[in-house]
Amino acid sequence: MGAHYTGAVMGMPYAIRAISLRWALLLIAVFCVLGATFASERVQVTVGLHILAPSQVSTLMALIVVAGAFLLTTLYTYWKVPTSTIQILVFCIVGTGSAADAAIAWPTIARLAVTWICAPLAAIGLGFACTKLLHRLQSPAWGLVGVGIAASFVLGANDVANAVGVWRTLNIANPMEAGFAGGAAMALGALTWGRRILHRVAFEIVDLDGATATAAQGVQALVVVVAVTQGLFTSMNQALIGAMTGAAVANQRPVNRRNLAGIVKGWLISPVSGFLFGFAVYRAAEALGAR
Repeated sequence: MGAHYTGAVMGMPYAIRAISLRWALLLIAVFCVLGATFASERVQVTVGLHILAPSQVSTLMALIVVAGAFLLTTLYTYWKVPTSTIQILVFCIVGTGSAADAAIAWPTIARLAVTWICAPLAAIGLGFACTKLLHRLQSPAWGLVGVGIAASFVLGANDVANAVGVWRTLNIANPMEAGFAGGAAMALGALTWGRRILHRVAFEIVDLDGATATAAQGVQALVVVVAVTQGLFTSMNQALIGAMTGAAVANQRPVNRRNLAGIVKGWLISPVSGFLFGFAVYRAAEALGAR
């Protein structure tokens, strides 16, 4: 996941050359670990305890969920499609739980779905407003690097549960240990394979200036951290693209509609592919006698 979300947290500073590629990836790695270690507990609880009852989740189910999230995210990253890893994970859980006839906490799914819808819409409005404000204030380049660092911290807090939330289900580690382990893996992903998405988000979606970029990155961090404090999590990419769109409109700059359309298609297939993977793989494993 660290590789998948580099563009979502440092795409804007890198786009206006406020930071080099090497330093962007390094800062993502460091602050992602910090966010995952110290600020991810509430989201871990949501993933691990509030979608399926822990008593109904077997080790096989947990393995299928994590494997599905990993494999699908890897494919989408290779194709340079910034999809929602969170939606993939949640619907891998739902698909696996459905195949295993486990009780699913649909109110939790509903709250997450509302968050997923509201977050990019809020980001559009805030991106527009913040861009207008920052044009008046003439925000410096270092301010953009600062909001990129904040977004990197939020990435760890928001997304590490995709990988280690099921550890809470199986009572493998405490939240800080799980967060650190997942955050370290995300850091490694960012450092080794993060350049593709970073470049795509920075240079292939929207033409940016300093105020536009700062507004987009800052709004994204704000929207996602609000969700995290409520024990919810939402797509870093959706929040960023929403903020970028609002900022670009405010600044009267062009948006690459073809790339946006491709990203939207990715968002739509994330829940479907996650559900189908979880359901089909669990049923196949069950048919082979695995438990």
